[in-house]
Amino acid sequence: MTGDAGLQPERTRLAWRRTLLTLTAVLLLQLRPAFTGRVVDAVLAGAAVVIWLVVLAADWRRATGSGPRRLARLSMPLTALGAVGLALLGVAHVLGRVH
Repeated sequence: MTGDAGLQPERTRLAWRRTLLTLTAVLLLQLRPAFTGRVVDAVLAGAAVVIWLVVLAADWRRATGSGPRRLARLSMPLTALGAVGLALLGVAHVLGRVH
């Protein structure tokens, strides 16, 4: 593979930003049904917000180097679990619409 090895941290940082941007878009899609007036939709949207905030906090600490190293090492697994959690909440939204 060709390229400047010095650019690898920048590419990694941009990849993390794209991942967070994608999760933010998914979160916004999850929030839309919350305004239907159904309590279950509001609860699912609230759970999506909590998942997104946990992923954001872990990734922020990894990117900035603040906080415990242990949390920085957990940012990738937390992001993966957060993505799966948001996907499952999306499925729950869809299944809640089908009667």
